[in-house]
Amino acid sequence: MGTEKAMGVERSVGIEELVGAVRGGRADDVPALLEGLGPAERRAVLAELKSLRTEVRGWENKRPREAADVRRALYAAGAGCHPGASAAATWLGGRDLVPWRSDGCAPALLATVGQAPEWMADVAGRLAARPAVAEHSYELIRGLVERSGCAVPASDGYVLGWVWALVSTRRARWAAEGPSLLERLRKDPQTPVLAVHALSMTEAPDPLTWTVTEAAQAHWPTAVATLVGEGLLDRAEVIDAAVSRLLRGGRPRDLRFPLEVLRLVEPTAAEFLERVPDLVGMTADTPSPIAGYAQEVLAGLASDGTLSTAALAEMTGAVLFRTEKKLVRAQLTLVGKVLAREPGAAAELLPAVAEVFGNEDTDLQGRALKLVGRHLSTVDASVRLELAGQAGLLSPVHRQAAVALFGEVAEEGIGGPYEEILPPVPEPQPVGPPASTIEELVEDLLAKGVSDDPVRFERALDGLVRHAHHDRDGLTRAVREVFTISVWQQPHHFTHSSHGVHAALAGLVGAVERSWIDARLTWEPRATACLHEVLTGIKDTRLWEAAALIGTDALPFLLATPTLSTGAIDAATLVERLRSYRDAGVEPAPADLAQALLRVRRTGPAAERAAGDAEALDTPAGRRLATWLRTDEPVAASVRILRREEDRMLELWSLYQRLVVEIADRAVVREEFPPAFRWLGGSLEATPRRCYHWTEGAEHWASILPEDREVLAVCVLPSLARALVGSRESSEPLTGLAEAGGRGGRAVSLALAVALGNGDADDRLRGVDALLVLASRGELDTRQVGEALGRLVTEGSVKPNRLADAARTTAATGAYGTTWALLAATLSETLVAEKPVRGLGELLAVAADCVERCGAGGELPGLDGVASGSGSSQLVVQAKRLRTALLQGAGQGAAR
Repeated sequence: MGTEKAMGVERSVGIEELVGAVRGGRADDVPALLEGLGPAERRAVLAELKSLRTEVRGWENKRPREAADVRRALYAAGAGCHPGASAAATWLGGRDLVPWRSDGCAPALLATVGQAPEWMADVAGRLAARPAVAEHSYELIRGLVERSGCAVPASDGYVLGWVWALVSTRRARWAAEGPSLLERLRKDPQTPVLAVHALSMTEAPDPLTWTVTEAAQAHWPTAVATLVGEGLLDRAEVIDAAVSRLLRGGRPRDLRFPLEVLRLVEPTAAEFLERVPDLVGMTADTPSPIAGYAQEVLAGLASDGTLSTAALAEMTGAVLFRTEKKLVRAQLTLVGKVLAREPGAAAELLPAVAEVFGNEDTDLQGRALKLVGRHLSTVDASVRLELAGQAGLLSPVHRQAAVALFGEVAEEGIGGPYEEILPPVPEPQPVGPPASTIEELVEDLLAKGVSDDPVRFERALDGLVRHAHHDRDGLTRAVREVFTISVWQQPHHFTHSSHGVHAALAGLVGAVERSWIDARLTWEPRATACLHEVLTGIKDTRLWEAAALIGTDALPFLLATPTLSTGAIDAATLVERLRSYRDAGVEPAPADLAQALLRVRRTGPAAERAAGDAEALDTPAGRRLATWLRTDEPVAASVRILRREEDRMLELWSLYQRLVVEIADRAVVREEFPPAFRWLGGSLEATPRRCYHWTEGAEHWASILPEDREVLAVCVLPSLARALVGSRESSEPLTGLAEAGGRGGRAVSLALAVALGNGDADDRLRGVDALLVLASRGELDTRQVGEALGRLVTEGSVKPNRLADAARTTAATGAYGTTWALLAATLSETLVAEKPVRGLGELLAVAADCVERCGAGGELPGLDGVASGSGSSQLVVQAKRLRTALLQGAGQGAAR
């Protein structure tokens, strides 16, 4: 009895010592203290460990170093105290406990001594399966694997930890003395499994992408290839893993390792023949370097005569569909060599070659046509007919040769007068009513992206105001149930943003001080404020006004809720809303009415009738609306670009730093609109609008000014121009700009020009879409846009190749005449520039293609001088082609 009591006291002391060590952050003492505790005592410790873990979470800001030490001790103690593998893995995988360095796992590994092998294997497998955990728990997982004797867990996270462990020291990475990566891999029994898995990883660890020049002693491809040669790594497994990874495609950086391994291993022709379908797949969908490698391998097989004609035809179709001219030229050359040796293969190969007839490059079209012509006599009538049908894709410059080759069949396919193809005019869609019940409203408020979609945002905000007016208590209860109100009560939460509808919700539940709201309602931008700030300020002011009035009789519903998807409001509908306000004895909220006036449609007979009806309301708001509808141009703006030579300091400025925007003076706006809107009356200084914001909230800009296209263009121009020096996703407002009402002028043209020259392909595509929409509406000034582009290209703000890409995309929709009109104005500026503009050859090629297709004629300033030059550069060749096309077009026009 005494012995048992003594043992109990001893165990109690042991528990206290263990908990004390953990609380003191002495992780290295934990394994030894655990040795004296049995399963029951270890389970008893868990409750205190969990409590301490919760406590430590509050130490991060005041006691960060102490918190880190205690967490390391908790990590080790938990590893030794959890009896179940699942619970142990959950503890060891906790984000707050996992050490940021794998070598911090040593105490935890020692703490698991005495556990069953099955337990260790189970924990290791669970940890390895969690990518975010496995990398930083590598040493622990490895120790558990080695002690349990289980299979090596080949997971991305575990391999990442393994890779960094092998190159963790400076000596191992760079020094010539000491063990090289190759020696470490040789000695590691896990290498055969993990090296193969590393080849297949979607995101390659950084060390795998190092080059020989960066770290000769740690060059993974060389080491892996060497081990394949020594037989330590299975050759077939390595080749399969590398080929499979390359076939999946991805970032070039992530493909560098498997590609280099494959090059160094040097598979034989027989090994490549076993993988022909994979190689053909690489030529179709992978990045250019990978496709080029696969093309090179398959070309070697074709030259040896071991590649089947069917495989070569499939490969040819895949390569010739790509945009890289180098790959297309190489494939045409390969097909030409094969056909010279095997004429009988023409029936299978020529239809694939004919795909090039639709290529954007007329030189490649010509090469393909010549190749088809050389071997056309070897195919039967059905294949000839198929090839002739493809001739309709050829540029007009090759059509005469196509007719000579295929005869009347081709002439029928490519004949007919030119017809400009433009997209249908987009019609704005009506906005649906707000949610009819509180439950539906809450679903709208919780929906993902509601704050980013102007239509959904306005619908939800209006529904919120309406339901708060009818049932404030019910809505408040619903909001408190689904939203975290405490977040809105934190200091500075709403300092820099209204956080979407959360501002109105915070006002509804009383989670924000009224004095703070009042201060926001009187906000007025500084005279030097950026346009991003002032546009966002209008939206935020409306929200804070709603927050101040929501749930009261002063705000039964919103006047400014759009009736159309563009953000506009039908004039008759706004009159009816004001009538409802009058009948209820409610005065409109200032910001809500101001935004409604900016959104109301002011053109057409409907606006004229609405003006009379508004005046008949005999209210101040009705009279304001009537006057607004009858004003020809309520707000206006202009833009100019400072020339570089105006100031020596401007020589290094980018375009967005040289844009000077000016809002026209409008006394009625400054006097009658709330402070946040007065800048639209001309209160901003006419200076370059420097802005260092991102373009968050840009999706709402068009809906703030849906009937003032030119002013909207002035506002979005600085962010568009900034994209020329690196930012992306800046052209999102262009869609709303194109669909907006109101007049367009120089600012609209300049905005389109800047978007068409953007460095990001997606942004250029949005510019193309906006240009086509305006063209389809008959509201595109191609000369003005082209002249703006000409100046931007000449001064170097827009690169010719980017503009050529945008112009080619525009023309490919069928709008060759529109594209030519644009490029004619652009080239009229660039071809006569004092300093020759580099890179115009590609732009001239697109222009020539447009002229050949639409039959335009006339003269182009500066073209004769370039076309008269000697040599065979693309600039001279395309200039001659364009001059010839213009002369032919002029001749055809005279004949008609």
